[in-house]
Amino acid sequence: MNDLPRIGGQTPMHHRTLGNSGTVVSTYALGTMTFGAEADESASHAILDDYVAAGGNFIDTADVYGRGVSEEIIGRWLAAHPTQAEQVVVATKGRFAMGDAPNDLGTSRRHLRRALDASLRRLGVEQIDLYQMHAWDGVTPLEESLRFLDDAVRSGKIAYYGFSNVLGWQLTKAVHVARANGFTPPVTLQPQYSLLVREIESEIVPACVDASIGLLPWSPLAGGWLTGKYQRDSDPTGATRLGEDPQRGMEAWEPRNKQVGTWRILDVVQDIAKTREVSAAEVSLAWLEAQPAVTSVILGVRDTHQLAANLGAASVLLTPDEIERLNEVSAPIVSDYPYGQAGVDQRHRDIDVST
Repeated sequence: MNDLPRIGGQTPMHHRTLGNSGTVVSTYALGTMTFGAEADESASHAILDDYVAAGGNFIDTADVYGRGVSEEIIGRWLAAHPTQAEQVVVATKGRFAMGDAPNDLGTSRRHLRRALDASLRRLGVEQIDLYQMHAWDGVTPLEESLRFLDDAVRSGKIAYYGFSNVLGWQLTKAVHVARANGFTPPVTLQPQYSLLVREIESEIVPACVDASIGLLPWSPLAGGWLTGKYQRDSDPTGATRLGEDPQRGMEAWEPRNKQVGTWRILDVVQDIAKTREVSAAEVSLAWLEAQPAVTSVILGVRDTHQLAANLGAASVLLTPDEIERLNEVSAPIVSDYPYGQAGVDQRHRDIDVST
């Protein structure tokens, strides 16, 4: 992922190539899972207006966000803003069920053809810039999925494709199957990644670096945990994700509150934020933007105020010492073998170089 200078000179937004492609995207993308749910159409369009005005050009959605409503809202914004529509890069996803029939999900040619055509209609575009497989499909042969994606590129329905929520070996297999068959290769992977969720660094990040695959991290603030809005052993309340639902998904309050590491990480984040006179969210996002293989960090917001607060991270350049402090306190616990130092050193033992 090549770092590129600020484009236009109007904002501090940086840009990078989209994985191993030549398309250029801003290092902060706009995630739109809130569109049609936590943000109505008017609020969603205001978010899009402000995001593009700030120099952002990368919009991420999925067919299952609001069961198509997110794509429809984006499509109406694109139609109303033809000039901006020419400049933005639009990504969406297919894989999960949009109906109750057996073939209404998966990455089979049959399902992907219908899902892609439906996304094109809802977005009101002739081509989707980045089409992503939303998760691995253990039923459909990988060759079938990749041949469909290659056909979709050749027909002009999509420009590039990528994956989301897959393992390192799955991504590497896709890269090599595509290469062996002369298919268009994938360019991106969208995983969960943040200071609180770094487990992908064991195998997924190295797989991406090896294949020049660009990472598009989702939940970069760990569902709001890294904003500093929560206090230890104090149940969250109010209009926040955990205030409204403390047991919400993988960012649920109780499990993370019990982990000592959570609060150690937050203490360091807040200490750096205080010293720099910026927010904890800006520090957390700036750390993630600086990680190897990261192309663009996906921001999920409810309103323009949250967007402005998060985009402030584009102006924050952490020092090597600050990054090292964050790396050290948030380092995931891994076993000594095969990922620890003993596993690495074993390669150099018991070798008689004289024979």
